[in-house]
Amino acid sequence: MGKKILAINPGSTSTKIAVFDDEICTYKTTVRHDTDELADFEKIFDQYDFRKKAIIQTLEEQNFSLDEFDAVVGRGGMLKPLESGTYSVNDTMVDYVRRAVRGEHASNLGCVIAKEIADQQDIPAFIVDPVAVDEMEDIARYSGMPEIKRQSLFHALNQKAVARKTAADLGKKYADMNLIIAHLGGGISVGIHKKGRVVDVNNALDGDGPMSPERSGSVPLGPLYKMCFSGKYTLEDIKRKNYGRGGLVAYLGTNDGFEISQRIKKGDEEAKFIYEVMCYQIAKEIGSGATVLKGDVDAIVLTGGLAYDDYLVDFIKERVGFIGDVLVYAGEDEMESLALGTLRVLNNEEEPKTYK
Repeated sequence: MGKKILAINPGSTSTKIAVFDDEICTYKTTVRHDTDELADFEKIFDQYDFRKKAIIQTLEEQNFSLDEFDAVVGRGGMLKPLESGTYSVNDTMVDYVRRAVRGEHASNLGCVIAKEIADQQDIPAFIVDPVAVDEMEDIARYSGMPEIKRQSLFHALNQKAVARKTAADLGKKYADMNLIIAHLGGGISVGIHKKGRVVDVNNALDGDGPMSPERSGSVPLGPLYKMCFSGKYTLEDIKRKNYGRGGLVAYLGTNDGFEISQRIKKGDEEAKFIYEVMCYQIAKEIGSGATVLKGDVDAIVLTGGLAYDDYLVDFIKERVGFIGDVLVYAGEDEMESLALGTLRVLNNEEEPKTYK
C-alpha cells in the first residue's frame, strides 16, 4: 500500500496545498489570501491560525480526512544554517522560527503548521531542503570586510531536486557530478554543486548576484552607502530597493516576465535592453561559478519560471555554452520535491535528520 503525504507551502500571499499517493500528485491547489486580511497581522507568525484554518477548510471541501495521511511536510523557513536533507520537525525548530531569529518569512509557518496537523494524527512531520541549506566551503564565505560574511540563502529545494533529476537523466550519481544550477524566478540563485554539495552560491534573498525581476542583486557599494546616509531614505526604503522593488520592476514597473517579453515583441527597446542586462548578469554569475570548479563542469542547468523563455535561454546559452552543455528544466515543482523528500524517508531510503 502506498504512502499518502500532505504537503503545504506558505508563500507571501498564498498557501499551496498538495496531496500525494507515493510520488503521484492526486490534488493540488493554491489558496490566495487577501492582502488586506494579511495586513491585519503584525508579524508573519501571527498568521498561523489563519493559514492553518484555510488548509483544513480546503481539505474538508475536497473530502480529505486528516487521518488518511502517513506524513505531513511543510516548506522549510529561515532556519539556522544546516545541511541538505529531510528533517523531522521538532520543538527546537518551531521555537526558532517562532522567534524569527533570521528574519520574517511566510515559509517559517510551514514547519509549524505541519507539526500541529501531524501531532493531532500521531504521524511524522518533515521539512525538506529549506532556504537555509548551507554547504558552502569556508573560502566562499569571506567578503572583503571581516564584519560581514557571505550567507547561503537560496532556492535549495528546487536546486537539489533538479540536480537529482539531471544526474538521473544523464545516468550518473549526483554525488559524482559538478553542476552549475541557475534558479531563475522572482529571485535568482546560481549554485555551484560540487560532488553533491552546494559549495558556493549567491545570497538570493538580500545580498548578491544577478538582478532579478524584483531584486537588485549586487550593486556598487560606494553609491549605495552614500544613498543610505543621504537622509532621503529610511532603512525600510533601502531594503525595498534591494528586495521587492529592485531589478526589472525598478526599471520597467513590472516583475512579470511574460508582460516584459510581450513588450519586447512589440518593439519596446528599453524593455529589451533591461531584460538583456539581467540575462548578462546571470551569464556572468554562471561564468564565475566555473572558476570555482576549475572548469570541470558536467553541465549548466537553467530552471525556474524564467527558464520557459526561449529568448532568455538562448541569450545565456550563447555566452556560457563554451563552459559546458546547457540543460533546461523549466519551472519548479516545490510540492513534488517536498513529497519526494518525505517519501525517501518513509521508504527507509534516507534517514531523517534532527534539527538541533
